[in-house]
This record gives sequence, structure tokens and C-alpha cells, in this order.
Amino acid sequence: MNFDYNEEQQLLSDSVRRFLGKDYDFEARRKIVASDAGWSPAAWKTFAELGLTGLPFASEHGGFGGGAVDLMGVMEAFGEALVVEPYLPTLMGGLAVARSPLAGSILPGVVEGKTKLAFAHAEKGARYDLAAVTTRARKAGEDWTIEGEKAAVIGAPMADKLVLSARTGDGVALFVTENLNCKAYRTLDEMRACDLVFKGERAQRLEGGLALVEELADFAAALVCAEAVGAMKFACDATLEYLKTRRQFGVPIGTFQALQHRMVDMFIAQEQARSMACLACSKVDQTGERKERARAVSAAKIKIADSARHISQESVQLHGGMGMSEELKISHTFRRLTVMAGQFGDADHHLARFAAF
Repeated sequence: MNFDYNEEQQLLSDSVRRFLGKDYDFEARRKIVASDAGWSPAAWKTFAELGLTGLPFASEHGGFGGGAVDLMGVMEAFGEALVVEPYLPTLMGGLAVARSPLAGSILPGVVEGKTKLAFAHAEKGARYDLAAVTTRARKAGEDWTIEGEKAAVIGAPMADKLVLSARTGDGVALFVTENLNCKAYRTLDEMRACDLVFKGERAQRLEGGLALVEELADFAAALVCAEAVGAMKFACDATLEYLKTRRQFGVPIGTFQALQHRMVDMFIAQEQARSMACLACSKVDQTGERKERARAVSAAKIKIADSARHISQESVQLHGGMGMSEELKISHTFRRLTVMAGQFGDADHHLARFAAF
């Protein structure tokens, strides 16, 4: 399997990295996180100008018709920079809308960067079970009304519209509605989220049900794997640089063979994780059977969770006590990797899922 990007994918990845390196360094990110909004409209506008918000959508809506493999380089760059903008939630919501007659009225705004979406599916006590949906939808004329709650919806505080799942008389279905007023909070990895309570809000039904939810979750999980690889790359590079500059007993600590071995183990874990992320993204893009896609995504998530734990813990330990300080980016990378290890299913969940197939 060829793990190299093609020319267009590499050019896009390089463009994103240049922008993030210039205008989204760690200090700029700290100011964004500390702001009331918790995200940067200026950065989002640049994402749209670079074509990132339209990458996976059809050309008829202004997009480029790309897939998860085309997004890998973008997500790796986002992982390195620890981007906090609601990019993945918007893609998930947009891909749910893309199969509906409403696509023509919503997706052009998404592609242009004018409309942000959030995907509300998880509920309290669900424990990664996608079928555990208690939110109800009832027919109300041409529209539907929604009753229920959604938990920890990433990107909901800044979303213009919500795509959510709810149970109807014929099973789980997807709907789109206007955003609610909700109390935002900051997650462990400094994203903005909120819990949503629906009390009869009107919504429009989309095409697709539980099978589409699972497909979108696998798509998002594969991209999270790619994002985690980017975060791991930063952790490895930053730790190696620290070992070269930190001196003890008159020499750089990187000359100690024991630390060299630990550093090598980190790079091996990163490369293994990248290989599995490539496999997951390629399988998500293929129109094959559900079993093959599910096994590839679950296998990647298992490996990513293991590598994320190993690399994040080693990077902090090799930095010493300062590795946990708020002023050092490595501590924020530790948090992001910890969250991504469990995002869209932790290792235990995906081990059980892999075995079930």
C-alpha cells in the first residue's frame, strides 16, 4: 500500500501547514482558546479560502468531491497545531445533509464558510452505542418536533445549524434544525461544547438513519486517527528537540542511550499509527461492505489509542516536570491525544466491535 500523498494532496497539506505555522502558532492558539468565542472567525475564513470547508462535498454545491484520504494531510496539520475550530463537526453535519434535498440550500453556505454545523448524536449513558437514542421526533405538519437531550456536542456553541439523530416510529432518523441557546463549556482538550435540551423545537427530516450515522461515525473516527497522527508527530519532534538541547552532567541528555531507545520507540509508534490511519481512511473512501470498513476503522482506533497513550506519556516524562506546565505546548498535546484516544469509541469499545465482525 502506498502511504505517500499525491501531488495535489501534498500541495494542500503544505498550504495548510504554512498558514498554521504563520498565523496559528501556540501563542495565537492560546489567545483563541481564552477568548469568549473559543474559536477564530479569521482562521475559519482562511479555511474556506483554502477550500477546506468544501473538500468532501460535491462540485454541484461548490465543493471538490474529495474523500477521507484527501483530508488526511489537513487533519494531520490540524493535529500538529491543535486547531480548536469546529471543522470535523461541520463536515459530519454537511455529509449528513448532502444526501438530502436540503443539500442545495445548506451546503453552499458550508462550502463558503458562512454556515457552521454541529452533529448531535451522543446521549448520556450511551457508552458509544450508536443505537442508544432516546430523543424522540414527532410529525408536526410538514416538519417534525424534537424532544430529548444530547450530550457533549462539540462545536454546538458556534454552530448555525444542528444535525441531530432522533427516534421515530420507524427507527432512528436524522434531522436538521436551527441552533439552540446553550451554555458552552470547554472540554479537556480546549474545544467548545454544550449539552442540548430539545423541548418541541421544529426540525426537517433528512435522508438516512442509523446506517448513515454509523457511516459518518466511521468517517469521523478515521479522520480523528489522522489528526492524532499529527499530534503525535509534534510530540515526537518537540521531545527530540528537547533532548538535543537539555543538558545534564555537561552533555545533552539525548546522548544517553536509555533515552535514545525511548525516543526510537515513540517514532516507531507514530509510524505504526500513521499506517493504520491511512488504512482506515482508504477503507472509508471505498464503497465496499460495512464489515471491511468497520474492521479497518476499529483496528486503527485500537492502535491509535495505544500509540496516543504511549507517545503522550513518554513526551511528558522526557520533558520532566515542565512537561505538565500550562506554558508548554506538549501538555496541551497530551490532553488532545488523551481525548482522541476515546473519541468515537475507546480501545475497549473497538476491540469488542472488531471481534464482533
